[in-house]
Amino acid sequence: MALTAAPDSEPVWRAKHPRTRLLTGAHAAAEAMRQMDPDVVPVYPITPQTPIVEAFAQFVADGRVHTELMHMESEHSAMSAAVGAALAGARTMTATASQGLAYMIEVVYIAAGLRAPVVLALGNRALSGPINIHGDHSDAMLARDSGAVVAFAENAQEAYDLMLMAPRLAEHSDVLLPVMVGQDGFTITHSAEPVETLADEAVAAFVGPYHVATPLLETAHPVTEGAFAMPDSYFELRCQVQAANERTLEVWERVAEEYAALSGRLLAPVDPYRLEDAGAVVITMGSAAGTIKDVVDRLRDRGEKVGLLKLRAFRPFPLPQILGLLRPGQHVAVLERALSPGAYPPLFADVASFLVRDHDVRSFVFGLGGRDLGFEEVEIAFEDLKQPAPSPAPIRYLGLGKEGPV
Repeated sequence: MALTAAPDSEPVWRAKHPRTRLLTGAHAAAEAMRQMDPDVVPVYPITPQTPIVEAFAQFVADGRVHTELMHMESEHSAMSAAVGAALAGARTMTATASQGLAYMIEVVYIAAGLRAPVVLALGNRALSGPINIHGDHSDAMLARDSGAVVAFAENAQEAYDLMLMAPRLAEHSDVLLPVMVGQDGFTITHSAEPVETLADEAVAAFVGPYHVATPLLETAHPVTEGAFAMPDSYFELRCQVQAANERTLEVWERVAEEYAALSGRLLAPVDPYRLEDAGAVVITMGSAAGTIKDVVDRLRDRGEKVGLLKLRAFRPFPLPQILGLLRPGQHVAVLERALSPGAYPPLFADVASFLVRDHDVRSFVFGLGGRDLGFEEVEIAFEDLKQPAPSPAPIRYLGLGKEGPV
């Protein structure tokens, strides 16, 4: 896309001469937080999120931010403090993973219902039991129906970029919802790779000041937050959260274009890769997209017309963008790191509910508990799309071997 900002603009000039640094995804998220200098960060540690807060706590100790870092007694308390701080008028961020999000999830629903624009960095990790500390997307699925905006990064660079975009989404007057930025545990959080960081001044100008229209502590204009909602009002309030989600995609696209003008990187809700003439398409989220791109390139070299559609946005579900990129008659494999026991996996259920009439859509689950996704497994999915479509579509499992699920 064409960059729209003036080429001699000082923030843009400095942003386009960034430092390339070797950062893990966790440290990239912490660096983004440092540059945004949030007012309040209530936290509780849990693997693999802990390095995000450890790195940010060092910035606090070194006086590089002015943040009130609050060490809470639990994740539930951390999110509760975050909601109160955000509604009181403070830009607020937190971080968690896995069981931590499970403990926090009650208050994530409350944050959405009270329209508290909290930014949450999520180190995606499997849910126990048995205990597992590695990355899959089970934890993020807990927030699927909360009303929060849920985004997934492919790598450390996107973890940095999406964190910078998150407050612009959360705090927009058309949105006012918590925003979760997920990065796959260990695969991204603990893996170092080159990351281009923007200048501090450019980040400050892009994010801007925090403003809440009705702060709790404004005694001249008192407001009530969190009142009991009877049946005559709860339905309407919940529908307001739905309406805010529906507006979020348009806001996301505008913010992404502005960020692209600053950084040269466009982080749209969806990201197509070699889709122009693809007859077989994989849809996925998170770090697996990098592996799948390599397989797409390999199969393209063999003359096969295949492509990838990566989703950065899971909630709100980017249906208009998906429909704008796919063509009727394509064969679609949905690869995801989550199960919904007793039903179809969550991403497949979303995709199939809209595409099943015009597309052959098939479900593939991989990588639960952090198991690697190899080139061979991705090729199996593409090869499966060459076969006649089964009805009803079964759930396939990649990486379990010939025995399949026990």
